[in-house]
Amino acid sequence: MTGTLVNASTVLAGSLLGLVAGKRLPERLKTILMQGLGLSTIVIGLQMALSGREPLAAIGCLLMGALTGELLRIEQGVERIGGWLKERTGSTSTTFVRGFVSASVLYLTGAMMIVGCIQDGTVGDPSTLLIKSLLDGFASIALASTLGVGVAFSALSVLVVQGGLTLLASHLDFLREPAVLGAVTATGGMIILGIGINLLEMARIRIGNFLPALLYAIAWAAWFSR
Repeated sequence: MTGTLVNASTVLAGSLLGLVAGKRLPERLKTILMQGLGLSTIVIGLQMALSGREPLAAIGCLLMGALTGELLRIEQGVERIGGWLKERTGSTSTTFVRGFVSASVLYLTGAMMIVGCIQDGTVGDPSTLLIKSLLDGFASIALASTLGVGVAFSALSVLVVQGGLTLLASHLDFLREPAVLGAVTATGGMIILGIGINLLEMARIRIGNFLPALLYAIAWAAWFSR
């Protein structure tokens, strides 16, 4: 759990720093900062998506995941959690829910999170999660300066989801298989690409509804790699 505790802490610290900086930055600087983060997210997503050896399988998993998530209304559920947190904290931020959802999905989508949880949970090696913590901390500064306090509460998402996966890691050794990691990376990359599009406000993609695609990618790779 060391890596997850550090990760949640860096997200929180970065968010608080971003909130302080955001009050001092003029709107034009916030805009260019968000655009830079959006472009960077798109590049990372593209690199991950194009790294897969089975693009058709990744696309199929993405589409199946989207249908599943839409039927289950996952994003609405995440938004309701964000709305509940907003009410409980008495926040008046108009971007609270958007910040919470965007940051939560960004930090919990990708092979680095899965690999890091496995390493930390099985052999007690938090090195991958520590690197992820550094990246997430800097991302939190940029996100919180523009999207507000909702980003800080994504630290709870990291703590619960990433921490839970770390605790289960001893039973998920099959996730170490190269085929599984490759499928997760490619599919997760397309989801991260969608986050970048949202940050640039090119479209409004319900990213949360795509999360089941990662489960389909894991299941597909685990089955066909046998």
